[in-house]
Amino acid sequence: MRKQKYPVNLSKKQRNELLSMVRKGTHAARVINRARILLLAEQGVANTVIAQTLSITTMPVYAVRHRFQTEGLGALHERPRPGKPRKLVGKAEARLTAIACSEPPKGHERWTVRLLADRLVELDIVDSISHKTVWETLKKTTSSRGRSTSGAFRK
Repeated sequence: MRKQKYPVNLSKKQRNELLSMVRKGTHAARVINRARILLLAEQGVANTVIAQTLSITTMPVYAVRHRFQTEGLGALHERPRPGKPRKLVGKAEARLTAIACSEPPKGHERWTVRLLADRLVELDIVDSISHKTVWETLKKTTSSRGRSTSGAFRK
């Protein structure tokens, strides 16, 4: 048997915690799968065998073993993922909805997402914004510019 690059040595407390997670099944499926990986890895089972047993590829097995070396049982949970903060939140989103429900500018029959994006920049609500962001924000609200009512209030 080949020596593993990242051996897993669990304390009794860690092993009991992992066994409890697997038996109860109250955690997310990914967390339970990672717990199973660690339990099997501690027994000296090869990465390929663990992957076949759990019907996954070998990369997650390798990754969990590696993360366990640096983070301990923190390897069971997802790391926070970086992402851009939303441009329209709270009051800015409310202002967008209010503008969309108001009368369109002169020379236009209705508001378009590009007109709304331009108006948000004009009013210094945001520095810059894409028409797609405006569209996605409006899609999440009950606003419907295509009907005879704005959708802000139900009849």
